[in-house]
Amino acid sequence: MRILAITLLGLSSLLLMACDPAEKTLLQQIKNSGELRVVTRNSPTTYYEAADGFSGFEHDLVQEFASKLGVQPVFILKDNEEEILSALESGAAHMAAAGLSRSKELEKRVEFSSSYQKVNQLLVYRIGTTPPKTMKGIAGRHIEVPAHSRYARTLTALKTRYPELEWTESPDRDTEELLNVVSDGLLEFTVTDSHIYKLNRRHFPALRSAFAIQKSERLAWAFPLYTDGSLKLAARDFIKSIKRNGRLKELLDRHFGAALKSDAVNLSVFHLRIQNRLPKYQSLFQKSAERYNMDWRLLAAISYQESFWNPRSVSPTGVRGIMMLTRTTAREMDVANRLDPEQAIEGGARYINKLMDQIPLEIKEPDRIWFALAAYNVGMGHLKDAQIITQQQKGNPGKWNDVQQRLPLLSRRVYYKKTKHGYARGREPVRYVTRIRNYYEALKKVDEEEREEEQNKAINLRAPAI
Repeated sequence: MRILAITLLGLSSLLLMACDPAEKTLLQQIKNSGELRVVTRNSPTTYYEAADGFSGFEHDLVQEFASKLGVQPVFILKDNEEEILSALESGAAHMAAAGLSRSKELEKRVEFSSSYQKVNQLLVYRIGTTPPKTMKGIAGRHIEVPAHSRYARTLTALKTRYPELEWTESPDRDTEELLNVVSDGLLEFTVTDSHIYKLNRRHFPALRSAFAIQKSERLAWAFPLYTDGSLKLAARDFIKSIKRNGRLKELLDRHFGAALKSDAVNLSVFHLRIQNRLPKYQSLFQKSAERYNMDWRLLAAISYQESFWNPRSVSPTGVRGIMMLTRTTAREMDVANRLDPEQAIEGGARYINKLMDQIPLEIKEPDRIWFALAAYNVGMGHLKDAQIITQQQKGNPGKWNDVQQRLPLLSRRVYYKKTKHGYARGREPVRYVTRIRNYYEALKKVDEEEREEEQNKAINLRAPAI
């Protein structure tokens, strides 16, 4: 009865809007008002506040859709799927962008756009736990999932085939929190989507996946039933266009691409070194990064990839120091002593800034920095060779996602014999950039958590005693 009442209320309000003779369609009304009301949830994969503004895959996707419509998005945050659906049914939101899966059950309550991402529901555990190989092996194991979630519905459906299956539904903890609990060894298993798992492994490197508990699903935006369909059609056309021009692939790569290749062992060591090495050099990274208008966390991530923050690091090829500078680069950047962390970090930042200046202005961030880092690793000449091959193969030479696919071709004779700069170990810059992206994202996460903790302490100190 509650759902019926909400549906009727939402239906009446939306029909009144759609029937206004001065505004023929819901889409036109949204354009006239200048606002697109979007319900979502606060999570790393959808919408969250970072140090430099709001982010998240769904946030960025909606921003581009709203820009195409010529309106501003207004985000409405809800805690779970049921609240999100209710916001649509009540007319509080025009659409939902919250990682919802298209399903027959949900299609009784909402309409969906075309899909923009395919995912699997994975059974996730901590390394060291003996995982089951099939659903039959889960009997008697402790599984917890968020209440009112797709995962709970999936487990309910599976219980008809596996009667021994048991689980707990948490009303208070979302997917990311449960992954944290599993990572800490306080819970045996949870269930999450494959893209959420991959993203969170950057922060919880002890996580592992056992298997997918059902067939793959497709994520899509959701819209209220009984509207005129004009907004849904606009969304369909938008998603179709960004699939065709490659923009969707770029957004997926930006938010989830680097996470696909996370190295759990390296990340585990990295988190330890954040505590016992980074504090010695953080002020140097901040000083040099500010001078060259860089993010100090990115500069620190580059340094970690180069030397693991070891100022006395030396390679067999003669590069050395915390930034692993060559003699030529050190001389060019006026670095007298490569083993001096302050000189080396300053020289490395200056050199990266120089490479950035060589990247054409039409290449925008974040691709611009990935190109500069690839050039830092393999050389600007080889990078340009890969861009030429990319253009010859009808890719976009100004997009990192396209060029990184062609860089490995520089090690194949059929390609490098035709390039200006010849052979290169083209896979190395791809791995190099991917690892730095992983380290960079992890550093941002740690830095933001520390800032939040400091703010909370400051608030507590100002709070009057009771």
